[in-house]
Amino acid sequence: MSHQIRLDDDVYERIKANKRDDESFSDAVKRLIGGRSLRDLRGVFDEDQVTEMRDAIEAADRTDRDEVRDVAERFE
Repeated sequence: MSHQIRLDDDVYERIKANKRDDESFSDAVKRLIGGRSLRDLRGVFDEDQVTEMRDAIEAADRTDRDEVRDVAERFE
């Protein structure tokens, strides 16, 4: 079964640029999006692990924002 889909021009061009000569667009999309989805990880971590990872990500984000702000202030 096949389906028609609409792609923005920039998305189409990115797929086209990464498509190998010997593959169809479907094959290129499969290869480019291949691998596991984050949804596959559902249920792998318990709530404590998820909270710990979320806290670590938020702390890293705060550190990044602080560093960017420090650099920006040096250029003012």
